[in-house]
Amino acid sequence: MAASMTPMEDAIRTKVTAALAPSSLEIFNDSHKHSHHKAMQGTTSQETHFRVYITSEQFEGKRQPARHREVYTLLKDELAAQGGIHALQLRTKTPQEVAATEAK
Repeated sequence: MAASMTPMEDAIRTKVTAALAPSSLEIFNDSHKHSHHKAMQGTTSQETHFRVYITSEQFEGKRQPARHREVYTLLKDELAAQGGIHALQLRTKTPQEVAATEAK
């Protein structure tokens, strides 16, 4: 079986899905927008910058910082790896928050 072309994205999807059972999960690889940055020089990884939008009941009763810490903890290995995730932008909501936004 061939190796995945998106191992970092696959790891994000697997870990977030297993831990948070999201009703919605969107992952955007924005690495191509940042490849010219000085910090990215010499990096061969095409998976360094992500936007991740997560809707999960697991976030109920938690403030944004706690939600983000939870995701950072899930992805600690990917964030620490050489050539791993360099930047992670998160949008974390509950289904109720999404419904309230859509009702406006």
